[in-house]
Amino acid sequence: MLTATLGAALTFGAPGALAGTLPVTPSPAPAAKAPAAAASPASRSAASTSAAWVAGTRAYLVITAPGDSSAVRSAIAANGGTVFSAYDAIGVIVAHSASSTFAATLRGVPGVQQVGATRTSDVPADAYNPALPADPAQASTPAGEPVRADMSQIKADQAWAVNPGSPSVKVGILDTGVDDRHQDLAPNFDAADSVSCAYGKPDTRAGAWRDVDTHGTHVAGTVAAAKNGKGVVGVAPGVKIAAVRVAEPGNSFFFAENTICGFVWAGDHGFKVTNNSYYTDPWQFNCPDNIDQAAIIEGVKRAQEYAESKGSLQIAAAGNENYDLAHKTTDSASPNDSTPVTRTITNACLDIPTELPGVVTVAANGTGVTKASFSNYGQGVIDVAAPGSNVYSTVPGGGYGSKSGTSMATPHVVGVAALIASAEPGITPAQIRARLAAQANDIACPSDSRCTGTTANNSFFGEGQVDALKAVGTTPPPGAYFENLTDFAVNDNATVESPITVTGVSGNAPATLKVGVDIKHTYIGDLKVDLVAPDGTVYTLHNRSGGSADNIAQTYTVNASSEVANGTWKLRVNDNAASDTGKIDAWNLTF
Repeated sequence: MLTATLGAALTFGAPGALAGTLPVTPSPAPAAKAPAAAASPASRSAASTSAAWVAGTRAYLVITAPGDSSAVRSAIAANGGTVFSAYDAIGVIVAHSASSTFAATLRGVPGVQQVGATRTSDVPADAYNPALPADPAQASTPAGEPVRADMSQIKADQAWAVNPGSPSVKVGILDTGVDDRHQDLAPNFDAADSVSCAYGKPDTRAGAWRDVDTHGTHVAGTVAAAKNGKGVVGVAPGVKIAAVRVAEPGNSFFFAENTICGFVWAGDHGFKVTNNSYYTDPWQFNCPDNIDQAAIIEGVKRAQEYAESKGSLQIAAAGNENYDLAHKTTDSASPNDSTPVTRTITNACLDIPTELPGVVTVAANGTGVTKASFSNYGQGVIDVAAPGSNVYSTVPGGGYGSKSGTSMATPHVVGVAALIASAEPGITPAQIRARLAAQANDIACPSDSRCTGTTANNSFFGEGQVDALKAVGTTPPPGAYFENLTDFAVNDNATVESPITVTGVSGNAPATLKVGVDIKHTYIGDLKVDLVAPDGTVYTLHNRSGGSADNIAQTYTVNASSEVANGTWKLRVNDNAASDTGKIDAWNLTF
């Protein structure tokens, strides 16, 4: 059962294959999870929107050589099927049929390499005329956004002062959808590149991307909630996010055709990074010796390779079963869209997409640098770790709530990857993967025989816990550091003050107090700029010098040794002439 702490615990229907919204009970083998939906855009949409749904309709991946698939599509139609969507660039067709002999017949068609059913349940009638998700009423967000423990743990709060992320970096949230009207997400939301991929082809209607659960909105907030003085702040609050809803409504299933659509969309729409906090339903593990699951592996693998070839890095959750992914023995959770059975498996069976080549696999930390009790692990499988317990983030309708899981760890890593891309424009997916590994902070194995490997790379934490500050290529300023990034307008012949509240610094301020000032204003000879101490003492930093020059971007040194450090300090800017205006863009204090 999926639960989330939203003041009180709420239950959201049947469980899904989401990679984590409250840990499951640790067990030696994966416990049954409810299905989760996935959807993805198609390079070619065909034939099915007007088709009449009939009971028994199933979905299949038909794998061919990339390129013109017209002959195979004709064969599908001639043998009791319809083409729902086609991705000719990767040689994948999504076909629907109610014929029990469809797959076997198609496997004998020239040019067909593989055919596999993507589900053991019927395709919903909604696939042919999808309902738009609800557009929830928005609660007002109270002022204040205190730094949360998960953000300080990976030094995101220090990274924001250096580089909060570039709006030219686009992150795809492949999930249950995103509430784009949430006050903490709206400033960074990219509607033009958002879509629903539910059922396996793109639905670009406005709002089709909205959340059919709460999971995707929560993930989105951890990646890039705006630094706007309200609610929470994401790891990379300056980047753009786009929603790709891959979950189907009512059950949150993420079937293979949805994931394929999502990855192709990511590649075609310039997503630098995608967040994948789910596994591909209905199989917890897809085994290559099963004819259906082999087609799923091949189809999703081709889509991920396509996205990466277009410059997109996929990052995925390791899962919440406390299971050793490097020593697979049994699967008791599959198929989760009908009746799960226990089966014997080997390491050849893959958790899709997290175990695909090129995908960054994320484990969850508990408190500090411990292993979260629920997190999957595995030597050579886990790449990096991040906080995943009681993560507080956005939920639909303008609210906030806490969730736990590797689903919650993954967006921390995605945010750090987005910061790396912001700091290094033009960086490739392979280079981002390498940076994430190199910049992670090592975590030694605890006294637990399941943890194998070295301090530098082990089965619990991989290369270690990600570090947002290292991602932006700097070290924190020495001493206690405080900042205000809120804009304050500087109007003609007016005075404005921007406050910073200093806490936790003992004694007086130093004789070398550093005051960093970033003021955007034409003709700075109009301006007088003062630092005002908590007791009202005024220290002049700039007094109407500079003439017609633009902007003040400078760090001043002030002897404030007579002032108590703790309290509210203010940057006061006085404009003394007409015609030129501007703003306090940011300022900071280093003690």
